[in-house]
Amino acid sequence: MIDVLYFAWLRERIGLPKERIESSAETVADLVAELAAREERYALAFSDLSALRVAVDQELTDFDAPLAGVREVAFFPPMTGG
Repeated sequence: MIDVLYFAWLRERIGLPKERIESSAETVADLVAELAAREERYALAFSDLSALRVAVDQELTDFDAPLAGVREVAFFPPMTGG
C-alpha cells in the first residue's frame, strides 16, 4: 500500500487530500498513468507533468523514480519563494 498525497490545485481537482492505494506501478510515472486512467478528474490533474513536482518518502525526486519499498508519494505544483 502507498499513501498518495495531493497538494494545492491537485487536491482541488482530485477532490482528496490523500488516499491509500494498492499499486503495481514500478515507477512514479507508472503510478501517474494508473491514477490518470482511473477517472477524468485524475486525468485532468495529471495532464501536464511539467507543472508538477513529486516527492517519494518526503524527498524530491523525478517521475522515473522507483517505487519499490516506498510508503508515500506526494504530488504538488512547483514552489516559489522570495
